Amino acid sequence: MSQSLETNIHPSAVVSPKAKLGKGVCIGAFCTVDEFVSLGDGCELMSHVSITGRTTIGKNNRFFPFSSIGAEPQDLKFHDEPSEVIIGDNNTFREYVTVHRGTEGGGMLTKIGDNNLFQTYTHVAHDCQIGNNIVLACSAILAGHVEVHDGAIVGAMSAVHQFCRIGKNVMLGATCTVLKDMPPFTIGGGGYHMSLSGLNTVGLKRKGLSNDDIRALKTAYKTIFMGSGLLKDRLSEVEGLSLGNVYVDELIAFVRSSERGVMMHSKKEKDA
Repeated sequence: MSQSLETNIHPSAVVSPKAKLGKGVCIGAFCTVDEFVSLGDGCELMSHVSITGRTTIGKNNRFFPFSSIGAEPQDLKFHDEPSEVIIGDNNTFREYVTVHRGTEGGGMLTKIGDNNLFQTYTHVAHDCQIGNNIVLACSAILAGHVEVHDGAIVGAMSAVHQFCRIGKNVMLGATCTVLKDMPPFTIGGGGYHMSLSGLNTVGLKRKGLSNDDIRALKTAYKTIFMGSGLLKDRLSEVEGLSLGNVYVDELIAFVRSSERGVMMHSKKEKDA
């Protein structure tokens, strides 16, 4: 990434004079930047990058060749409404990444936070809400209105159905088809017939959770996702244990707020 405070635009690039460019922006060969685009300080477009629509981008973002940001959504209900894409700071968009702007039916906004890595061929559809410190591995695709919460990892070639949520610090394996919400702090795998397979223990330790936090989450996990009876009764049972843990409370709140239903633990697995 260029450290110069001067803006550097390759002669072959097509940049609207109405576009807003911060300090030290570098725009490479054959890039296009349209009139409603704002690029923050230190952004780098390597070559053949297209940024269009009402797209606002923060500082120090890197766009590799053939990435396309802010294009019209692939939604037949879209009628050129003035929707937006808003992107934070320090994100990396590798080759052939696509991010589409929002729609009237989804709040008019596709939003991406900070410090995320979008590997090659990943797709962020209209009205998605992406948090911070997230990785979308190669060819992972998010349908419209998907939420991905902080610290999640979406495995290569996975597909997330519209309106699903990927919870905080989730680890999602490769080639998964996500049709329900993924609860925070969990691991999911199994391809098309995916299920939960336990807590993301390694990831939680890396995030600084204590052994007591992880033990409390394991107790809650086994009761909620591996227990018998109605889900609402299992949630009440965990609340009755009075674990007094903020992460358990967050897990319960996520499950209670689910509109699509949540993934459950595989019956083939014995331990969380």
